[in-house]
Formats: sequence, structure tokens, C-alpha cells
Amino acid sequence: MSNPTTRNLVIGGAAGQGLGSAGHLLARHLVRLGHQVLVTQSYQSRIRGGHNSIALRVSQRTLSAPQERIDLLLALDQETIALHAGDLAPEGRILAAGSPSLPDELRSRTLRVPISDLGGKPLTNFILLGVAASCLGLEASALASAAQAALQKRPELAQKAAGAVRAAQAWANEQAGVRDGMGSVRLPAGTEQGQTRRVLMSGNQAIALGAISAGIRFCAFYPMTPATSVNQTLVSLSERCGLVVEQAEDEIAAINMAIGASFAGAPALVATSGGGFALMTEGVSLAAMTETPLVVVVAQRPGPATGLPTRTEQADLEFVLHAGHGEFPRAVFAPGSVEACFHLTRRACLLAEQSQGPVFVLTDQFLADAHRAIEPFATEALPELRPGSGVPEGAHPAGSFTAAPPSAPPAETAPGDYRRHAFSGTGVSPRRLPGGGPELVVTDSDEHTEAGHLTEDLTVRRQMVAKRLRKERGLRERIVPPERYGDARPELLLVGWGSTRGAILEATDRLRAAGRPTGALLFAQVWPLEPESFADALSAAAAVIAIEGNATGQLARLIRRETGCEIVRRLQRFDGLPITRDYILRALGAEQARSGATKEKP
Repeated sequence: MSNPTTRNLVIGGAAGQGLGSAGHLLARHLVRLGHQVLVTQSYQSRIRGGHNSIALRVSQRTLSAPQERIDLLLALDQETIALHAGDLAPEGRILAAGSPSLPDELRSRTLRVPISDLGGKPLTNFILLGVAASCLGLEASALASAAQAALQKRPELAQKAAGAVRAAQAWANEQAGVRDGMGSVRLPAGTEQGQTRRVLMSGNQAIALGAISAGIRFCAFYPMTPATSVNQTLVSLSERCGLVVEQAEDEIAAINMAIGASFAGAPALVATSGGGFALMTEGVSLAAMTETPLVVVVAQRPGPATGLPTRTEQADLEFVLHAGHGEFPRAVFAPGSVEACFHLTRRACLLAEQSQGPVFVLTDQFLADAHRAIEPFATEALPELRPGSGVPEGAHPAGSFTAAPPSAPPAETAPGDYRRHAFSGTGVSPRRLPGGGPELVVTDSDEHTEAGHLTEDLTVRRQMVAKRLRKERGLRERIVPPERYGDARPELLLVGWGSTRGAILEATDRLRAAGRPTGALLFAQVWPLEPESFADALSAAAAVIAIEGNATGQLARLIRRETGCEIVRRLQRFDGLPITRDYILRALGAEQARSGATKEKP
């Protein structure tokens, strides 16, 4: 086995066979038993048909990235065996529904499960789940009860599913192949069973919760994979948390509705993907011109156009950085973990209110859909934000953003003299909410005067552009510096951003364990960049390699633009699959082999 404390289970089948239901049921059960779990999904853009898979990586230690090698493969159909058998670990095993055809080398490693004898084809996913429970060493009645509880809204199916799990596990316990050949896939005991409460949460769910905790009160959206579950989570919590969530007719309407809500005093968010964001770019410029706070979540997927709508990529960094016409400041966050999705979304919401403009959270399909066992967020210590102000109760924002909250007019300004876009040294003007006091609040999408009325005065135009650009100083004061990991002066420095974080951390650990001094530089904020916060790390390393999920090295190009430092060595993946530890190690090994071969030539 690649790691005796880690197991990687993959459930594969066609869309509509219920492998997602079975996978998440098992994952939640394992979390309750005290295991660390990372769940990743691979699916095609079809309602039925087409191969889907869900992978559960289970361990005693914290997990940060998916694993390629498979220890136990649950094959709901023949295609799953054809696609995934090549990834089996040396001692890996297959649980196959029915009697699929098998090559000779897989016969001794496969347990054929008689689906028709154990409940029938409609229950195939739960039958294989019961057999898997036996192989993993799980207790039958507990998993059956978990299945029944998960399906309590459908009592008849819940009873059948629980019965299928019990029957399948009883059958498996009688099979010599399970008793004698499955020791290599049994799970180690949960290390903190009953001691630490964990929840299974995806990146998109964490983004939604982070937005709610920060005071978001309005969301407009048009469904688009892989961002839709951000909006679905907000919908599910809307009544409990006092949110208004509106499905618009398209993305243009969605962002304009969000700008209107924010202008009226309801902190707002939109979540979309690349194709939808393409339609929103004029709205981004409108938010900047009217100085209206707005948080935009962009969940990346491969393009151009429709591309691979259910796969992952990191190819929209430059798009988001330059989206919108004209020049105006912005901040772009790129979380690299479920926890970072929560905390950086909170930060984005606060920063949007403080800077009075658009702020972006850039994620991707892998991180959006991946579920991980995490400890519940300690929300009690987080400051409570007033809707519309973006600052904690009783406090003004620190640093360069010093505009007063909208609840009180500036002492030096009479109500009749209020100017929404008053010039200031920070670029941020006192903000009032329409109807919230005696001030008349006026703004315009054309260039405007301090009072908000459109103007063709070219001197005012220059002053307004400079005013808006001054906000960047405040954004830079609040920058999240890149995370440093591993050796301080490494032989090799791995540079990444966003969701590549987990794979890079694991690759760094593996290389260091092998005796190679290695470090990592991981960006959770990709704009603005402050060279002073990371340039020394680049210069301290003997060799630097940028690892990105795109074809052109977009972060590496941005670093070169901002620092003059060119990262020549790049590892790029753009086939729609996430970067893994093994993908990095294979590429480094191949590179080293080529280098060695070159050196040996006369």
C-alpha cells in the first residue's frame, strides 16, 4: 500500500445510478466514526448515462488533496472497471456488480456481487455499499441505520436501502474473499472517535456560509456549474438567515439586481462560472463606477465557451483580473481549502463594503465540489457586521479606508450638501443609503460629479479616475501574504495558487522526506500582489517551479509582470482533472530523468 494509514475508495458508474448518494452516505458515516475524509467527484454533463465517479480518501490524519491510487473500487458497471482498474494499488481490490467480464489478472482481485439475490438492480449502490462496509471492517447495523436516516423523507426507499445494506454485509461476511483477501483495505480505527466533532463540507458550502456570516443579505444568480451549489446553499438557508435569493433570467440581470440591492443597503453577492461571468463584466464596471460594494464568486471550469462544464481548471485568473472596461481597483482571492473558502469569503465581503467596489473570490470545480471533514467554524469570535456598513459594530475600518458608516452623516456636512462621490484622500466617500436619512443619494453610470450627477467636465473626469484608483492603497494594506511552507532556503520551491495548495503541500512533504530540501509558496490572494511579501522566497530558492491548472502559467506571468522575476520552470495541467501529489512527483521525476540523460551525453 502507498500509505498504511490512508485508504482510497472509488465508486464508479453511470449518472443516475446513485453513486453520489452512496458515496456521501458512507463519507458522513466515516466522519462520525472519527475518520478524516476527503471526497472528490468526477462527473459528465449528463442527467443519465456517461461515466461518473466519486472518490473517498480516508485517513487518520488531515487530508488536503486527492489520491490517484485506488485501494477499493466499487464498480456499478463494466465501464468503471475498464476506466479505473489501471489505477488500482498493488494490493487493491474490486467489488463488481453482477458478473462483468474480467481480464485474467483481475479475477483474483475482484469480488463479484450477486445483485439480484441481495435486493435487485435498483438497490445496486446500497448493496455494494454493504459489501464495502464488510471489507472495510465497519459495523453493519450502524451503516444501515445511517442509510435509513439519510433517506427518512422517503420511508419506503429508506427501509429497502437499510435492508439491502444489512443483507449485502451479511453475504460478504460469509465470502472467503472478504475474510482472507481484504485485510489490505480495512480501515484503521478513527483516531479521535467521539472526541472531536467534525462536519463534512464542500468548498461551495463554505463560501455560502462565509458570506452569510459576513452579513450578505441578497444573492441573485442564474444556475451554472460548478457555482450553482453556492446559490443552492444560500437558498436552503435563506428563511433561517433572513436572505433574499433570486434566480434571474440571465447573468446580466443577476449582477444588476445585486448592484441595486447593495446600493439600497443590502450587502450582495453573485456566484457564477466563466461563461456566466463573461455576461457580467459590464455590471462589474457599473459597480466600480457607482462605487457600490459587490462580491463576485467565479467558480472556474475549462473553456473557451462551454468547454468541459463539469471539469476543473485555473484558466480565468487573467480574465477576472482584467474584466470590465476602464480602470479601477479590485481584489481577487483564491482560497485553497474548505476553511479558506469560508474565511476569505468573509474577508471579501468586508473588503467590498470598506472599499465600496467589486471584490472577487476565485475558485474552481475541484475545490467547489470537494467535501472534507473539518471542525466547525468558531463563529463566536468573529465580528458582527452591520448590513451596509461593512465594519464591526462600534468600530470604523482601520487603515486607508476611513469613510464613515452610512448610519450617520459627516459632522462637517449639512444634509443638503451631501455628495455621494465626494473627493477624499483615500478614494472612499461617505456612504448613505437611499431613504435612510435626509440626504439625497445620487449616482450615475456615466462619469459624474461629487454629487453624483453626470458630467462632461474633463477636469472632473481626471479627478474621479484618480479618486477611484486611490482605493488600491487601502486594498494593499489588507493584502493576504502568500503562505510559506517547508524549508526556508530550499533546493526547490513549488509555487501555486488556489486549489493546488493541497497537492503542493503533500508533494513538498514527500520530497522533504526523501531528503530533498523543498519549500512551497502558496497564494490565497492573487491581486493585488505585493512583491515585498514574497520576492525574498523566490530569490532564496535554488530552483523555482510554478504549478498551475492552466496551459499558459497565468500566475507565473503575473509574478513576472509585477516583480520582473520570471519563473521559467512550469508544471501545467489543463485536461480537466485536478493536480495531485503524484502528478507533481511524476513530472519532477521525468524532468530529473531528462536532465540526467542530457548531462550524460558527451
